[in-house]
Amino acid sequence: VQLQASGGGLVQAGGSLRLSCAASGRTVSNYNMGWFRQAPGEEREFVAVIERTDIITTNYQQSAKGRFTISRDNAKNTVYLQMNSLKPEDTAVYYCAAASTGVKLSVAGGYDYWGQGTLVTVSS
Repeated sequence: VQLQASGGGLVQAGGSLRLSCAASGRTVSNYNMGWFRQAPGEEREFVAVIERTDIITTNYQQSAKGRFTISRDNAKNTVYLQMNSLKPEDTAVYYCAAASTGVKLSVAGGYDYWGQGTLVTVSS
């Protein structure tokens, strides 16, 4: 599966952005789909995941709970990350990823395919 992330940009603190991850080659419903982010000088960290189960199952990093929402549109073969109430500490390159298995979905090593990343900058 090939992944293409988009939707990043510059936003003021308190603002919102919606990131998109368009998949090609395979359908996103076949994978557990995650979002990660990496700030300069930092390791890549888990943000959110939506599992491939029929019942929508999601999980979030603690700092994203209540502010970010991950969703999946199977018809468009796209996964989204709606980010509200953005903070300067959310500034990072955001990556979408696909996992074939359900093991270690909160760590980067649990994913098999990665998109190229989209930069989110939140100004104070």
